[in-house]
Amino acid sequence: MADCECLPGCIFFNDKMVNMPSTSGMYKRIYCQGDNSKCARYMVFKAKGKGSVPGTLFPNQFEKAK
Repeated sequence: MADCECLPGCIFFNDKMVNMPSTSGMYKRIYCQGDNSKCARYMVFKAKGKGSVPGTLFPNQFEKAK
């Protein structure tokens, strides 16, 4: 699977989020460099646009994204 199209500007992938979890490396492999369709940040990006992605939303928070 190809890298997510949002990687260059993603604050999660680029370690710009406050309180980055110790598991962020695993999340990056799963969601950013794996199946980004399951990434909560990507879901919001696709549904509402880049400006609608909350700065505190982690990739695994898909319930919150819905």
